[in-house]
Amino acid sequence: MPESNDQQRRYREFLDLLPLTLALAGLPTSEHGKYYNEEQIETRIFTFRHAFKAARKLAAEATRQ
Repeated sequence: MPESNDQQRRYREFLDLLPLTLALAGLPTSEHGKYYNEEQIETRIFTFRHAFKAARKLAAEATRQ
């Protein structure tokens, strides 16, 4: 049960930080009917992961003070 609670907490944290993460990543949306290729998706994932880490760090710093 503790694993389930931890997973729910992490998921909630992810959802809470999603708007900030997307803003920090600055990724454009795709045009209607156009899709990203595999390399473009991987690049976007890399950017998103780093933006999420920055968002978590910013949130932690903001709540410490």
